[in-house]
Amino acid sequence: MIGKEITAAVTCFCQLQKKPGGKKPSEKRAMAADLDVINLFIIAGGTLAIPILAFVASVLLWPSALIKVYYWYWRRTLGLQVRYADCGGYRFCYSYRGKPGMRPSILMLHGFSAHKDTWLTVVKYLPKHLHIVCVDMPGHEGTTRTNTEDYSIQGQVRRIHQFVEAIRLNRKPFHLVGTSMGGNVAGVYAACYPSEICSMTLICPDGIRHPCETKFDNHLQDLEHSNYTLNIPLIPTTPEEMEDMFRLCSHVRFKIPQQILQGLVDVREPHNTFYQEVFMELVGEKSRYALQEHLHLITAPLQVIWGKQDQVMDVSGATVISEVLPGCRMDLLENCGHSVAMERPCRTAKLILEFIIVQQEARGGTKKSS
Repeated sequence: MIGKEITAAVTCFCQLQKKPGGKKPSEKRAMAADLDVINLFIIAGGTLAIPILAFVASVLLWPSALIKVYYWYWRRTLGLQVRYADCGGYRFCYSYRGKPGMRPSILMLHGFSAHKDTWLTVVKYLPKHLHIVCVDMPGHEGTTRTNTEDYSIQGQVRRIHQFVEAIRLNRKPFHLVGTSMGGNVAGVYAACYPSEICSMTLICPDGIRHPCETKFDNHLQDLEHSNYTLNIPLIPTTPEEMEDMFRLCSHVRFKIPQQILQGLVDVREPHNTFYQEVFMELVGEKSRYALQEHLHLITAPLQVIWGKQDQVMDVSGATVISEVLPGCRMDLLENCGHSVAMERPCRTAKLILEFIIVQQEARGGTKKSS
């Protein structure tokens, strides 16, 4: 539309120039001014067209690149910096914001097949002065992946402890947050290294034998009967399967364009073999109920956040935890599924911060403030 209007203006101007008869100096100056304006519009239109065309091309041709740029942009906007920590040839990738202060540092562990940027939605609502660390779990995203690695829950706990020691996060007790697989790891970590944890938050954690079956449990039974030859719902290979995974993990229905779904598939596809390996570890005898087996060893104050409509890990798992640790705090969210950080980021951040402050005050810490 803009191009047609510019062409029409240029054509009109040329026709004016062809009119017979001489022009007065004032008319010539006016016509020259008009030409300058037209040139300005042409240059401005061309300048704006380049980024617009680049954006459209990235959406249509390289949606995966657009997704990476999106995460990069939000990390910068929220003040998070990406760093690497080396542990004897093993490298962890993590992002952080703030410095250790009067409040405990917060270490955040993401779920299966996710990455550190999963927490961006929650970090957005946390005070900027808090020291926050979001790490890529073993083998995920920018953290080292090896063929001989132990990706069981216990194996991941040992690696996360290496990371904690490498960045010296355990110089003073910190608050540990974990969701889904990360919640399983966080719980076992707190049981194995109790002196390092001042408090912790588990969000829809894996590793619990919940009394009620979920839609995902039915998928697992089908997978077991097929000897794991069927597609795993948490490892999508097409945009349609990606959309199904979102429906499984979220009670809130997000409208995601087809091109973005394709981009998400493209980003994940090179890692699907690895995800299958980790998945088999998680459903294996060694890891499947690791959190439940370690609950009695957890001494740190515990907060549990769970979506009531979780179709992956049923909310009845919260009852199992509270029976073993009756003093824990339960925050059950209405109209929320498994992807709590995505569906209720503001509420999640508020609940975590409130819990940290209450626990710090109970220990005789600072006065309540955000």
